[in-house]
Amino acid sequence: MIWQRLRRTIAPLLLTVLLLVTACSSPPASRFDQAQRESTQRGAAPAVVKEATQGSEFNKFFPNDGDGFDRVFVQEKKGFAEAKLNKGGKNVAMLSISDTASTPEARTKFQNSTKQIGGYPVVDQGANITAALVGNRYQVKVQSRDPSFTKSDREAWLAKFNLGGLAAIK
Repeated sequence: MIWQRLRRTIAPLLLTVLLLVTACSSPPASRFDQAQRESTQRGAAPAVVKEATQGSEFNKFFPNDGDGFDRVFVQEKKGFAEAKLNKGGKNVAMLSISDTASTPEARTKFQNSTKQIGGYPVVDQGANITAALVGNRYQVKVQSRDPSFTKSDREAWLAKFNLGGLAAIK
């Protein structure tokens, strides 16, 4: 009889202690913890340098609507602006301008370029992206989102950007 009372008292007590111990323990480290620590520690390099051009400055260099295409700006932040290119209500391409001041290594892919548009080096990035480096600083990209939007379409739309105006940004 004493043994039964003791079991009834000890079992809930042990269960409570077990729940408290497991609830108060820290969760296992995630694979992103190290990257988070490095990016938020004091003295970490900023993702975008102070000198990067404001994204809103890029908007005036994008091609205008026309010929059945609608341009819709979708993102604008320091060092970057992006617009969808739609035709018949369908997204056929993405247009973007990015400032490589924060990522100078992005310029290296243009060093061996054999093609130019408007006097600026052009490269293909995979099967769906064509990019130009303007003023050795600004990367202008056209990315196909639909098979109907071909490499020649991407090159034609790159030529529609105001590349000379973009190169003149100080």
